[in-house]
Amino acid sequence: MKRYLSTVIILAAAVGLLPAIPVCLGGKSAESSHAAEKPEQSAEDTSEAAEESADSEPEAEETAGYEYSGEPYKVLDVSTGEVLEVPERDYVIGAVCAEMPASFSEEALKAQAVAAHTYAERQRMRERQSPTAELNGADFSNDTSKYQGYFTQEQAKQYFGDSFDESYAKISAAADEVLPYLITYNDEPIISAFHSMSSGRTESAENAWGASVDYLVPVDSSYDVYAPKYMEDVRYEKDVLRNKLETAFEGVTLGDDMTSWLSIGQVSDSGTVLTATVGDKTVSGNDVRTALSLRSPCFEVKFDGDAAVITTKGYGHGVGMSQYGANAMAAEGKSFSEILLHYYPGAELTQVKTGG
Repeated sequence: MKRYLSTVIILAAAVGLLPAIPVCLGGKSAESSHAAEKPEQSAEDTSEAAEESADSEPEAEETAGYEYSGEPYKVLDVSTGEVLEVPERDYVIGAVCAEMPASFSEEALKAQAVAAHTYAERQRMRERQSPTAELNGADFSNDTSKYQGYFTQEQAKQYFGDSFDESYAKISAAADEVLPYLITYNDEPIISAFHSMSSGRTESAENAWGASVDYLVPVDSSYDVYAPKYMEDVRYEKDVLRNKLETAFEGVTLGDDMTSWLSIGQVSDSGTVLTATVGDKTVSGNDVRTALSLRSPCFEVKFDGDAAVITTKGYGHGVGMSQYGANAMAAEGKSFSEILLHYYPGAELTQVKTGG
């Protein structure tokens, strides 16, 4: 272990299988679990940014030479072009505010804080090794379509409204307890992918993105099947479906028989559609997901007269930590370290500094 990485807690012990009996998932979800509540960000809404950021496709190349600094993060404000320096603590708190409902359990919030911190450290490491020109020297930007979500305190006030004091205090307390920790593998911050809810079993990075990552492998997340909007049916009338498919897949030939327009080919053990046939083309399940704006790459297709009904399971790419699964584990008494151990098997919880 490198000298600058102190106190490593090995996340190697097996975590027991999640209980079969569902727990009540309080709070908003990755989507918004509380229909009755004032809409907070949902694990679903926020984790989608993670798909483009914290859970963006893993790099194939090896990274090397990581050393924790504790320096403020440099965040490019895309609206002004200014590069802001954000203290580490403020960034982690702001990322959790943007990425997970404050109504989730404390241990789930802690797990999210470690994942968010790890994401920021890995992204900074990558930028130092190979800078992105459009970032103008920043570690990342506040463009949530490309990078992890993050709220300034003022944005959090606007977002939480009357519940700001309570929500911000809860998230801050959780972040403070785990600020000294990162999730590492081979002495470097991991790709801390996360998503709202899986199909009931998470997916491998290899199936999702085509690149194998040792700690991003399928694990049980059976509580997800009890999450709000775990399954969703979307109905596409014939003309709408044709337009979407022809727009997404240039040059595709769609015949008169609508049932020949879309069929599922290979499916992973986690339920991810790996290949599909669109007319005369073979495409990936992710291509179909993008074309039809589906919640998940885990889907089934049925035809009903002049319409197609597509049923999705889960929300997000399904790789890494399930936010609903994390919240369910927390409700069962699991600690943030046990949650991280479960969803990133083989990784380590590394203490990089002595204080919060």
